[in-house]
Amino acid sequence: MFTLKFKYLALLGGVLLSASALRAQDSGPLLDALVRKGILTNQEAEDLRADLVRDNNTIPAKAVGGGKATDRLSIGMRMQMQYASLDTDIKNVAVGPVAVDHAFLRRMYITFKAGVGGNWGATMTYDLASGGYDDAIIEWKPTPDLSFNFGLRKVNVAAEERGSSGDIRAIERSSVTRYFVESNNGRRLGAASYRTGAFLDGKKELSATNGIVYSAAVTTAARNESFAIASASGDASTNRPAFWGNFGVTGKLPDNGSWVVGVGSGYMPDQGGFGTTNFGRGFDLTLYSAYTNVNAGRFGFIAEYLTAKVERGVNATTDASPVGVYFQPSFLLNESIELVARYATVDSDRRGVTLADVIRSAPSGGTMNKSEEWYFGGNYYLRANDLKLQLGLVSGKTKETLAGAPAEAKVIGLRSQMQIQF
Repeated sequence: MFTLKFKYLALLGGVLLSASALRAQDSGPLLDALVRKGILTNQEAEDLRADLVRDNNTIPAKAVGGGKATDRLSIGMRMQMQYASLDTDIKNVAVGPVAVDHAFLRRMYITFKAGVGGNWGATMTYDLASGGYDDAIIEWKPTPDLSFNFGLRKVNVAAEERGSSGDIRAIERSSVTRYFVESNNGRRLGAASYRTGAFLDGKKELSATNGIVYSAAVTTAARNESFAIASASGDASTNRPAFWGNFGVTGKLPDNGSWVVGVGSGYMPDQGGFGTTNFGRGFDLTLYSAYTNVNAGRFGFIAEYLTAKVERGVNATTDASPVGVYFQPSFLLNESIELVARYATVDSDRRGVTLADVIRSAPSGGTMNKSEEWYFGGNYYLRANDLKLQLGLVSGKTKETLAGAPAEAKVIGLRSQMQIQF
């Protein structure tokens, strides 16, 4: 009896595995026979018929590549909606306080990935919210531990900037990252981030628990702000190559934990100088980074030290060596709720910094020499990073005029974000 019953159950399993190819009525005689043999009850048979009908009515999405060699194709999207309510307090500066109370689309990425065989593929991401971009690269991955990219992407220097925008635990990147990485406006440096060129990324296991990661790149010198700039043939400020390198040591911790400690650097010719009119005039910019990232059980921690040498970064005769550091611990209370805190500080070395340079959505507050930022918040993961809510208190200030006189501008308020990606 046991052998006979097992045979019928195996036959039933075959029917269920083939449900996408069978109509419910086609499997009816078999289900009736199983009821007669006592293998299934009438209710179990009806439940199976309902399952088969539902599965048969589900039409899978299908995407087909246009190239003859295309062997895989995927489409994804990341949507981020933010609301910021930030108030200001500005003293001894001839700029009136301006509050921010605003809802906006932060990112609306649509991503296309394709493969053409032989470990070759491509990725292109466009941001519908800003009319901007993310990656636009051709990739060759000869081994799982080594990849070459050709095109437009972020260099692997400045750890927080290189990390995914879908996994920023404090809603926005730190004020340090913003000052050193975002577009050069005469104060911020425009170092790291998006460049067009050739990139190498690799890793190697040295033992069961330790390994190394490394990267190198040769790119355009200037930060690419749009597809139009990335497609330009160059001019005196962009026609010399920049060079990048990163090296880190990694380790494994219990419960799928990990740590990494590394250093990186980038050399950008003709990207130094003061103001925004000195590009291409022989003043260079060099960026240095030291970072760590730890995940141990429910605890996470990322920290980074960034510094740079900006030739003639203050004026026609004086270089600037700005310094920034941030610390960001996080802790998961349970599988869904995470607490996050961050402290960040920047010393511009008399190059200048404003609130708007380092705190997204904040007003200017006047040009000063130093900045500080505090963040306290929480994340609610409904479906990990694919669906999450974030809320945080932001507090920042700039202080000390470039001439050394006391002055201060503050911003404080709430920032929230909802994210879904697929």
